[in-house]
Amino acid sequence: MFKIGKIPPEILESIVMNPIRQNGVRREDIVLRPKTGEDCSVIDLQGEMCVLSTDPITGAAKDIGYLAVQINCNDIFSAGAEPVGILLTVLLPENSDESVLEEIMGGALKGAEELGIEILGGHTEVTNAVLKPIVSAAVIGKSRQRKIIQTGSAKMGQDVIMTKWAGLEGTAIIAKEYEEVLLQCLPAAVVRSAQGMKDFLSVGRESLVAVGHGATAMHDATEGGVLGAVWEVAECSGLGVELWEEKIPIKEETRLICDAAKIDPLRLISSGTMIITTENGAELVEKLARLDIEAAIIGKTTEEERVLVSANERKVLEEPKSDALYQVDFQ
Repeated sequence: MFKIGKIPPEILESIVMNPIRQNGVRREDIVLRPKTGEDCSVIDLQGEMCVLSTDPITGAAKDIGYLAVQINCNDIFSAGAEPVGILLTVLLPENSDESVLEEIMGGALKGAEELGIEILGGHTEVTNAVLKPIVSAAVIGKSRQRKIIQTGSAKMGQDVIMTKWAGLEGTAIIAKEYEEVLLQCLPAAVVRSAQGMKDFLSVGRESLVAVGHGATAMHDATEGGVLGAVWEVAECSGLGVELWEEKIPIKEETRLICDAAKIDPLRLISSGTMIITTENGAELVEKLARLDIEAAIIGKTTEEERVLVSANERKVLEEPKSDALYQVDFQ
């Protein structure tokens, strides 16, 4: 029986990825195909590279239109590409009223305007197949000068950098979804500040800087959080990694909310946090700081072993499992 969240990588490989690879159709214009941890596919349109990605919003009930736009576009940014437009599928439960759809579309339009993309269409329906509103999106982008950066292109011995803070998206979601509960145990200013972390969801600016610096791999830290994202970069690249827990930036709001919710902030969905591998990591951190983008070197890629180093303890860095967002417990 599956748990809530991503399908385990070994099952994904056997039931989804391997049959796709064994499919007899192999078009010459497909230049980047599905791979565990790789968020985008790429088509060569003989003039420009078309970059495609898709993701649903299932872990939140509020701000889902805005989240759908920002998070899907982050996959395109992580490929070093530029998002152009997005298609939205909106599924509403029975007895939803117009205000629900208005809120979803208002958030989606706000996100699209911030990123300079168009909503290209999609599908909207009411169905008894869902118990809460669900938005699934497919985003279309184009490469910059036909250059694509893959999740699996990290090189051995490179710095591992993360931007912003662990648990970024999850903190904003929990602060909005559980506002009344949190206000009973945390100061209102902390809850409001945590909700405001939604404004930092885009990785568009750091993508441009990292590409210009010569980043080899970039990955938006979604389900599974920072630890899951780093594991996926290593897995995609066929490398090991040494990660330093004390170097991973976590905002105080996130620590307080995660303590209250009894969850691990390093395993909490972290869209808006980009994992980057590169040479001369300190130089990239300085470049990002000049644009007021916080970043830190949190580890090194290695030959084989994947470990999390904490207080002189070396623990195996495990593959991403069910996100901490689904383990929130305020009892």
